[in-house]
Amino acid sequence: MKKFKDKLIRFMYGRYGGNDALSKTLLWGYFIILIVGALTDWDWLWYVGFLALAWNIFRMFSRNIAARQKENAVFLSLRRKIALPFKAMLDRKHAYRTCPHCKATVRLPRKKGRHTVCCPKCREDFKVKI
Repeated sequence: MKKFKDKLIRFMYGRYGGNDALSKTLLWGYFIILIVGALTDWDWLWYVGFLALAWNIFRMFSRNIAARQKENAVFLSLRRKIALPFKAMLDRKHAYRTCPHCKATVRLPRKKGRHTVCCPKCREDFKVKI
């Protein structure tokens, strides 16, 4: 068993390994697509699931670590952009406003009235009504 472990460690040395958010999402997506494909008659779902699994395996064994990290960073930025409106809907303690100067999203305490806010990104003041 120790020989196998040593060979595996030597084989994976210098490879990405795939323990990031994109790899986990691809793996969960594969399992979800597999279950939905088994419950329905949509045969094309099996191909989509196979593509997700193949891409995940390719990322795991890739030696181009910088490219895989860049892919993960792009995925995380897209996930953040998609999740932010949902997070704002669920957050009842804060109000979210967009800075008119730099378009950054600013989180404010939910206190009724008119307020002057200093944007933390561009340091410009703007007025908001909550």
